[in-house]
Amino acid sequence: MEKPEVVILCGGKGSRLSEETALKPKPMVEIGGRPILWHIMKIYSHYGYNRFILALGYQGEHIKKYFYDYRTMASDFTLVMDPHKSPEMHDVHEHIDWEITFVDTGLDTLKGGRIKLLEKYIKSDNFLLTYGDGVADLDIEKLHNFHLSHNSIGTATAVRPPSRFGELIISGDKIVKFEEKPQLGTGTINGGFFVFKKKFMEYLTPDVSCDFEFGALQKLAQDGELRVYSHRGFWQCMDNIRDMDYLNKLWDDNQAHWKVWK
Repeated sequence: MEKPEVVILCGGKGSRLSEETALKPKPMVEIGGRPILWHIMKIYSHYGYNRFILALGYQGEHIKKYFYDYRTMASDFTLVMDPHKSPEMHDVHEHIDWEITFVDTGLDTLKGGRIKLLEKYIKSDNFLLTYGDGVADLDIEKLHNFHLSHNSIGTATAVRPPSRFGELIISGDKIVKFEEKPQLGTGTINGGFFVFKKKFMEYLTPDVSCDFEFGALQKLAQDGELRVYSHRGFWQCMDNIRDMDYLNKLWDDNQAHWKVWK
């Protein structure tokens, strides 16, 4: 059975990383010489999820160009200066079997609107979704199988990191309330790795003002349609320069726990 698509939200401006994002989008900020977006895609690819849909926005052309040029940058090749002839590839140093759909979802569109605009590109009954700024040693296959094991529309991943993110109020394996970035919270938080039935699109509109966490996920939880998958391993987002430095240090020290691929 073919694996479902992976949607990655890549449209934000990353204002708390302005030193890095003035000239490039947040998912292109590098860890160990590669964009964090590449690291996220490698995690999914390790488990056989190789079809990606990228929701682009702020400076999305940088993401398009990176992957358009990726094959030639990773290979030796001979170029004949004839516009009708493609480069002849020689030793390919890295083989990645990725299919990537790039979709411009607008500069200021909120996340819910971005997801809705991808609907026509999603062919599977379910799809995976994540943000373009977080990594984890999460077993994607177990997450997907858990989602398939219940009848609810959505599955969110709960993690236990720093306190400044959206809190999940949990009863059993159901999320009963979704609080985005509460001032005080002591429990598990939204780790940003989701699986949804395509029916989730009914909770969204293509409007610029349609949000994801405020509104759609809260309504899904209120309707009893959002389950939780608990991840007790490594998780880290890249929200600011300190996070970026921390992730780069882990990579340099061979302590990059999210590097599940060989």
